[in-house]
Amino acid sequence: MSVRPLTPTFTLLAAVLLLLACPAYAGDDWMPPVRDATVQKECGTCHMTFQPGFLPARSWSRMMGSLSDHFGEDVTLMNDKIEIIRAYLTANAGDVVNQGRAAKYMHWVAPGGTPQRITENPDFLRKHRFPESVWKDPKVVTKSNCLACHSSAERGVFK
Repeated sequence: MSVRPLTPTFTLLAAVLLLLACPAYAGDDWMPPVRDATVQKECGTCHMTFQPGFLPARSWSRMMGSLSDHFGEDVTLMNDKIEIIRAYLTANAGDVVNQGRAAKYMHWVAPGGTPQRITENPDFLRKHRFPESVWKDPKVVTKSNCLACHSSAERGVFK
C-alpha cells in the first residue's frame, strides 16, 4: 500500500484550522485583540484600542455613556457609532470572554463593580511593580501606554 503525499492546499488548510483552534497566545498573557473596524478607528485615534476583556460589560457600558468626560476629555461621538462600539465592547468584555488574561482581571473585579481604569486592577498592579522613574520615562509617560513595553499589545500579547 502506498501513501500519497499531502497536497499543499490540504497542508495549508490543516495549518489554518490548527491556528484557529488554538490561538498562539492562549495563555495567561493573551487577550483577544480588537477586531472591529469602528472600535479600532474611533478609539485608536487617541490611544491603543484596549481589549474589551480587561473590563466587565457594565464598565464598558458606563464608559460609553459618559464620553463627554472620558478621562478628562470630551470624545463625544454620533449615537450610531456609540452603539456599535458599546455592542462590541460589551459582547467581548472580560465577564463574557473570561479566558486568558481576561479571567485573571475578572477575578479581581468586585461583584457588581464598574471599574473604569484597567491600570487599577490588582492583577495589573501586581505585574507592574516598577519604580516611579519607569512611569516618568518619556517613552512611557502613563501606565495605560501598553505599547511602550508590550510591542504586540494591540494583537493581545502582553509578554
